[in-house]
Amino acid sequence: MSEPLHTASAEREPNPLTELRALAGRREELAELHANLDREQAALVRKARNGGYGWQMIASALGVSKQAVHKKYGRS
Repeated sequence: MSEPLHTASAEREPNPLTELRALAGRREELAELHANLDREQAALVRKARNGGYGWQMIASALGVSKQAVHKKYGRS
């Protein structure tokens, strides 16, 4: 495989490999944030259920169907 050509304009542009590494790091950060949000949501659903709120009210607050929230958080 040949080396990429280095021109004056190419040197001013960000290195695509550097950008790919940065994106990979951001993806890891987003995955961690997503996991934290999932845990927080689960805790709030439990709190709502323990507080007497029904599945339909919780589903409405989350913007999903009653079946979806029950499937994810209901006990079998």
